[in-house]
Amino acid sequence: MSTKLQGVLPRHKTRPVQVGKVTIGGDAPIVVQSMCDTDTRDVEATCEQIARLVDAGCDIVRLAVPDMEAAEAFAKIKKRSIVPLVADIHFNYKLALAALESGADKLRLNPGNIREPERVKQVVTAAKARGVPIRIGVNAGSIDRSRFPEPTPEALVDSALGHIRILEELDFMDYIVSLKAFDVPTAVAAYRLMAQERDCPLHIGITESGLPWAGTIRSATGLGTLLSMGLGDTMRISLVGDPVEEVKVCWEVLKSLNLRHKGFTLIACPSCGRCEIDLQGAAEEVHRRLQTLPQPDHEYKVAVMGCVVNGPGEAQEAEIGITGGDGLGLIFRKGKIVRKVKEEQMVDALMEELRQLSVENSFHEEVTPDILSLAGGKKS
Repeated sequence: MSTKLQGVLPRHKTRPVQVGKVTIGGDAPIVVQSMCDTDTRDVEATCEQIARLVDAGCDIVRLAVPDMEAAEAFAKIKKRSIVPLVADIHFNYKLALAALESGADKLRLNPGNIREPERVKQVVTAAKARGVPIRIGVNAGSIDRSRFPEPTPEALVDSALGHIRILEELDFMDYIVSLKAFDVPTAVAAYRLMAQERDCPLHIGITESGLPWAGTIRSATGLGTLLSMGLGDTMRISLVGDPVEEVKVCWEVLKSLNLRHKGFTLIACPSCGRCEIDLQGAAEEVHRRLQTLPQPDHEYKVAVMGCVVNGPGEAQEAEIGITGGDGLGLIFRKGKIVRKVKEEQMVDALMEELRQLSVENSFHEEVTPDILSLAGGKKS
């Protein structure tokens, strides 16, 4: 009996929603998001972190707006940001109105938490007048426990639909929905249910996923499952620590499913008894140098292999790579050896070849200056 294997399913069709210059949903690429962990009132620190997030490939950045001082600072930050900014608002409708005045491109706001209908109407009217969408964000910890003792998928969806109906009754359709839970099966089931209820774009994520190592695994498992089902129009990986790491993980998940292609991807073989070089050290050094470079606008694969017999052949999909053995390092392009150097020189030699390829292929105009100095190597 033959079984037809299915890979990533076609994207679930959603209506497009515009967030500044970025489209979420429809046929647009899946959008990568993160959130600053700086104090929004600290304009310089927040702008610096936004710049780092953008360099890592973030498409949209969210900022906390806990008070009026933060809402006023939002306007200053907005003037300096090259990506759309989302204002994270909880309960206080005045902060939502102030954030809109400050140029927010999207509100993260649950209208049901504002309570008074007239205040909700004020926020929705102001958002609609400016063409600013609203993201309804339901977490497993924020459901109505009087109605739902446990955070089931049905509870998450029912809570979201309660907020959605408020917006729809005010003829506001530019909304995006997230249904985040720590428990991966719960989150996956909730998003599947929501996709059956509405055609709104879905912001996918696993909430409170933890420290980088465990959180990356949990998030990749959950978001990879959803994306392979065709669900998800925008995504955030939630990790404790530097939010730049969230963006990097997002991209690795998307690239692993061939959903978006951007930046350097490092390929490295596992160590085995045939390995005659410090494979881990070489791979870590190449990774470190690649992280210092402007990321190409398309995916660019770099391989570090430990076996001179099989290395180049096993990494034929890589644009460039190194493999070593018996004191020598071999530089190869698309599986063909182009250069032989001493083992201790092979990482520097790889960066030289990468620079040459950048000139030949113009894969990113910012990578063409002396890539060795940028990447921490030595000039030849």
